[in-house]
Amino acid sequence: MKYRAEIDGLRALAVVPVILFHAGFELFSGGYVGVDVFFVISGYLITTILIEDIESNRFSIANFYERRARRILPALFFVMLVCIPFAWMWMLPSQMRDFSQSLVAVSLFASNILFWTQSGYFDPAAEDKPLLHTWSLAVEEQYYLLFPIFLILVWRIGKNKAFGMIVVMAAISLLLSEWGWRNKENANFFLAPTRAWELLAGTLAAFIVQKRGVQKSNFLALLGLAAIVFSIFAYDENTPFPSLYALVPVMGVVLLVLYGKKETIAARLLSNKAMIGIGLISYSAYLWHQPLFAFARIKSVDEPSHLLMALLVSSSIALAYFSWKFIETPFRNKGKINVTKIFVSSSAGLILAISIGVIGIINSGFPSRYEYTGIGVTGNKQLTDYFERKTESCSDDFSDVDNFNSCLTTNNQYTDVIIVGDSHALHLMPGLIESNSNLNFKFIYLDGNPFLEYDYFEDVETYFTSTEKNKIVVFSMAYYVRHESFDNLYSSLKHNVKAFSQGGHKIVFVTDIPTYLIDAESCNFLSKDGKINKNCSITRNRYDVQKNIYSSALQRLVDEHENISIVDLDDYFCDEISCSMIVNNALLYSDDDHLNIAGSIYVSPAIISKIMDLY
Repeated sequence: MKYRAEIDGLRALAVVPVILFHAGFELFSGGYVGVDVFFVISGYLITTILIEDIESNRFSIANFYERRARRILPALFFVMLVCIPFAWMWMLPSQMRDFSQSLVAVSLFASNILFWTQSGYFDPAAEDKPLLHTWSLAVEEQYYLLFPIFLILVWRIGKNKAFGMIVVMAAISLLLSEWGWRNKENANFFLAPTRAWELLAGTLAAFIVQKRGVQKSNFLALLGLAAIVFSIFAYDENTPFPSLYALVPVMGVVLLVLYGKKETIAARLLSNKAMIGIGLISYSAYLWHQPLFAFARIKSVDEPSHLLMALLVSSSIALAYFSWKFIETPFRNKGKINVTKIFVSSSAGLILAISIGVIGIINSGFPSRYEYTGIGVTGNKQLTDYFERKTESCSDDFSDVDNFNSCLTTNNQYTDVIIVGDSHALHLMPGLIESNSNLNFKFIYLDGNPFLEYDYFEDVETYFTSTEKNKIVVFSMAYYVRHESFDNLYSSLKHNVKAFSQGGHKIVFVTDIPTYLIDAESCNFLSKDGKINKNCSITRNRYDVQKNIYSSALQRLVDEHENISIVDLDDYFCDEISCSMIVNNALLYSDDDHLNIAGSIYVSPAIISKIMDLY
């Protein structure tokens, strides 16, 4: 395959924004699209190699996998092994357990599946995962595993038909991603089926270039470059991704691949020595940056400063050069390391990483490294057991209403207060029950963000306006809703408030509580210097950002509607500087964003007081 310097420049354009985005530099709010640029480049390069090998009758699946192993595994396993001692020194048991799981998942090319099940890519907790970025490597590895086999099989029906099949596959994947961000956000981001179209876009570009060569068009090449740069600075965490929005950077790369002949302005911009140099070490730079940032955040008492993060950015480039020169380059040289050595060393790295990971999982993150404080009982089982003792399932007509998860009541004959919402409403109920034995409570559990979708909530509204009359209705839900603007959230809440008002209900909204970076379990452990983990608290500023849209929408509702009240829980967990899940040496959370029973009882007086004022 003929070397194209501008492709290395594209790699630089991909990796630098990704690193700066993960470092927290807001200017590069869409820097994560660099991963999508990598996907297109990978699809183009791999398909070009495959087509050339197939047409020259030298294709070998073993040789293909050998090249991929030389390219990916040595540097990857080296970075993973370097991370292990720092994880041992600095990670709390729950973090160490999660890290151990990621060691196993990365080794099995399945880290995207693991991180899909754990948290969202943009969630605060994701910042403390040293191997989070390997999700994209897993997607590529899954593509490398399946696509060569697919291509060699469909090649028999003809190149043109193979091209057509790939077009259809890419279109289906793109449509799936457009559906996915609306319905399965995490799966859409992490999993291969909704990312495949980006790799296949590069594949299609390879077919076209192989047929007619790279064309020269200053306009189209510059348009492609501009599209990538635009998305880096214009997109942010609230941009649905991947989706049709991803077409902008993806098609930008395709235009550069198709029309960025070396004589074009765009190709010359990408082919300068600095861009090529960064492009050559881009894989190692990508590997190093996330562990550096994650361990800095784990170790720091406060959010690392921009100065520190800038130094770590520079460090990731320096380490990238080291691993490119002394690990990547030697392992790619067949003269120095033959096929037997590459597979033996790769297998050894894989076995070692999996073994360490399994040991860490079995030992629950090695809690013996810390002193257990026992300041609080955590875990959702505590709440489950409580509800089994204190409540019963509802037996009224609400059991026929669609779109709800469960209904609990303290008295099937009569209800004074109805609590409606998701799990962030459910955790309020123990405190309300314990704080006032004279009131009868009913809880209606609606999963997700039920107040935001008219159709979802329609049956529940019908029930409230036709069956229940003149009750006090307490609403609460998780405030962190991606892709929701203030206007959309306010309009949805206003619609539902109007519907419930028709039943003569008095409405109370309870604000949400802070979300932390670790599970509450870890706050039961002291480090060797006797300090409780800093992530048991967050800055007040971080919390204000978390709740901003939700709180603003609620306040506007109160200002415009007389029958709505708000119970604000901020002062229960926060002062002017910080918020904590530990108050008066009592742990009040069951995980990173839900109260335990003690926490529920702690906040209940404010809610009961408001209910009694309205009763």
